[in-house]
Amino acid sequence: MRLRSLLTLADLGLELLVGEEDQDRFVRWVVTTDLLDPRRYLSGGELVLTGLHWRQHPADSESFVSALADAGVAGLVAGQARYGGVPQDVVDACRRHRIPLFRLPVTVGFAIVTEYINRMFATGRATDLRAALRHNRELAAGDGLGSVLTLIERDFGLRCWVMSSTGRLVAGSTPPPTRAVSAFLEAEHLPVVLRDAEMPCSVFAVDERRVVRAGDWLLVFAADCTEWPAERVAMVTDLAAVVALEHARADDEQRAEVRLAQELVEQIVSGAEPTDLLVRLDLTGLASAAAYIAVAAVIDADMLRPNELRALLREILHGGGPAVALVGGHAIAVLPAHPEAVENITRMVAVLAPGLHGSRLAVGVSGVVDRTGLRVAVEQARSACRLAAGRGGRDSVVGYDELTARTLLLAGVPEDVRLIFQTRLLHPLRTYDRLHRADLVHTLEKFIEVSCAWTRCAELLHIHVNTLRSRIQRIEDLTGRDLSRLEDRASFFLALALR
Repeated sequence: MRLRSLLTLADLGLELLVGEEDQDRFVRWVVTTDLLDPRRYLSGGELVLTGLHWRQHPADSESFVSALADAGVAGLVAGQARYGGVPQDVVDACRRHRIPLFRLPVTVGFAIVTEYINRMFATGRATDLRAALRHNRELAAGDGLGSVLTLIERDFGLRCWVMSSTGRLVAGSTPPPTRAVSAFLEAEHLPVVLRDAEMPCSVFAVDERRVVRAGDWLLVFAADCTEWPAERVAMVTDLAAVVALEHARADDEQRAEVRLAQELVEQIVSGAEPTDLLVRLDLTGLASAAAYIAVAAVIDADMLRPNELRALLREILHGGGPAVALVGGHAIAVLPAHPEAVENITRMVAVLAPGLHGSRLAVGVSGVVDRTGLRVAVEQARSACRLAAGRGGRDSVVGYDELTARTLLLAGVPEDVRLIFQTRLLHPLRTYDRLHRADLVHTLEKFIEVSCAWTRCAELLHIHVNTLRSRIQRIEDLTGRDLSRLEDRASFFLALALR
């Protein structure tokens, strides 16, 4: 509650003596004291009630009030019973230290004041809920999150920010705390409080049910939530629901954009003529670009639904004007070329990595092309993404310059041809391995890797040469191929490379 609310409580009869300009201060709790230096019992934001028994000399007023100012109290309520009023030295000290001062009638006891204020705290939940509903209506009226956060700061004294998992400021009037995003992604449990900055900050998830935080938004408050009453914590839950509504509404507004992007990328993959692509490029706002790149992303362990993966890639590329679609298990983006694209994407993926919770995000980036090379760019990006997915580590980004001549050639192989190689050459071996707990596919891979050198391959596999010969014979019997023939070796090489 704010200090000015005290003046509306007619039963208390409080009279303001000092601090008209500070009536927007918030009262966190009520403390009664007659110690000359009560700082050890204060933590800031208290309304202090005193009977002035600490005052033995006028100079004591300076000591007492300066201690209150040092502790950051919200205000002071002074009783009149001891002196028949509030001494002028107390008033002067409060004015010097900007401590709002109220005079309490002799007919009202401190217990009544405490009871009234505690009752207001107890009903704060209802007030917060009504406020949240009002904020919700303002969202529906189209004012957006900015006006909601302004109201929260004005009405509740809580400075708040809404951020994306990449650190993008979604709503908030001032720069947000720098460590909020990393704390959000790395914390084992939320909310988490940051106390190593100039002011404590509390970080909440917008959607607590979301398994992968990398796809969520976060709420940041310039306050320590461990000191909040339960009612204020519940208000944050209400606010999170409002923010989630805005997040969903933003997704709804992008549906037309998503549909156009899907149509564009599907046309590119199908091999449409550049002149036919021009219309879709224009509709997605990409026609004016002089050059393009493509980006492909995939995540393992099915931790994100396809639409969530698409939204995550769009967030990673935010500001780059991407058209993002879903094709064959990948999220594919086409966007204007930028000289630092790979570096920027790598940085964003590194930021998000702690919020992937054990899953791996692999991203591939193509070379720069003009409109006629968009299909090649998409295939390059998908090939780079497959290479990234095959690497170890938590996350990986592979750029066009890391692709070898072999991978570039293989990137253009159509999916149906890939499937033919898999079915004809590797499927029989995989089936045999599964049924007999054999190791034919791995044996074949090592045999091809050492250019079919029998002794070297046997050493790598830690088996006898005769055992290796038996495995190779089994491979040839199952596939109908002869590994002594260069053509069949090449076929196996391609099949393994196209996995």
